[in-house]
Amino acid sequence: MNTQQAHTDATLFEANCVDFISSPELAKLLAEGRPLRVKFGMDPSSPDLHVGHLVQLRKLRDLQDAGHQIVLIVGDATAMVGDPSGRNQLRPQLTRKAVEANLETYTNQAKLVLDMERTEVRRNSEWFDKMDFQDILTLTARMTVAQMLERDTFQKRVAAQEPIGIHEFLYPLMQGWDSVMVQSDLELGGTDQLFNLLVGRQLQEQESSRPQLCFTLPLICGLDGRKMSKSYGNTVGLTDAPNDMFGKLMSLDDESMDEWSRLLLRLPEDQRVALLAGHPREAKASLAEGITAFLHGDEAGRAARAAFDSQFRDKNLPDDIPEISWPDGESDLPLLVLLGKLGLAASSSDARRLIEQGAVRINGEPLKNPKQRVEPASDEVLIQVGKRRFGRVRCALKPA
Repeated sequence: MNTQQAHTDATLFEANCVDFISSPELAKLLAEGRPLRVKFGMDPSSPDLHVGHLVQLRKLRDLQDAGHQIVLIVGDATAMVGDPSGRNQLRPQLTRKAVEANLETYTNQAKLVLDMERTEVRRNSEWFDKMDFQDILTLTARMTVAQMLERDTFQKRVAAQEPIGIHEFLYPLMQGWDSVMVQSDLELGGTDQLFNLLVGRQLQEQESSRPQLCFTLPLICGLDGRKMSKSYGNTVGLTDAPNDMFGKLMSLDDESMDEWSRLLLRLPEDQRVALLAGHPREAKASLAEGITAFLHGDEAGRAARAAFDSQFRDKNLPDDIPEISWPDGESDLPLLVLLGKLGLAASSSDARRLIEQGAVRINGEPLKNPKQRVEPASDEVLIQVGKRRFGRVRCALKPA
């Protein structure tokens, strides 16, 4: 497909969209025969991107390969306010230092999908840091409180008598003002972003500019069927190691496989139906291999699948179990504390949950008492936490 043909192909924009505002306007834009400016914003409010972001990033890469200009807004200013989308409590504000640390990883991870040499990357601090208090007041005057409360997130919080910070009202205005500053033709987001996208459209109209088109893509569920969120522990990071990525994907609930294979693997319907008609484990393994291969390469995808099969289907231990030293300066420790200090559990509460579920083993024997004391020793034992975490540690269980 040549560039001119690509510029006029509306299906590239509309495929898999939930909202598209609007198709007639898109036809007029495409008739101009020029690359369109497609805006996408990412707030570095956490250190890593996850596979849920692939839905939008792959769409952007399609448009980029078709000759359109991707404008990636790295929201270092908006991240300090915090997006209230989907929130049921007051959004905490981040420091500029925390935002800067997250920003570096975001752009590094975005290049796993986008061609960054052809991507226009903008920080919205470029314009927001230049605003004084009068400028902020002028921006806030562009929307009424009644208009802001039309947002379903705010409606629910008002009904539940949950607090809303004044600073949270600024977020949609700031995201919308980004559209004015970069002169976007279209803005892409998840379905939770439609309100913010429409604010950008409104602000452009107020500036006597052509209002941007707005299109949204579905939000995929996390590994356990709930909203994908790090707080639920149900995400898969874009930079997870291949074996870790494959293992996490194998824990995906069966009900989500159709959606993931459609939106992430982009399998045609006949292939998707055939895949899901087979044995659920093999279908999930094919899905996990496909996603791992997309991010790490075909060879890494195949190797991760082979390693997983060897460890869990064929009951072999992994070859690369690390040796972990006993924590410096510690004598005996409760098992739940030890797991956290060894890096085999995210926290003591996480360790307690895993132990009580029977997911912690020493030399193959499950331990069920989180308070069991463990002491350093000359003997090396194999500690297994869950299905994928292993360590060899010189220690011994103390008598009860």
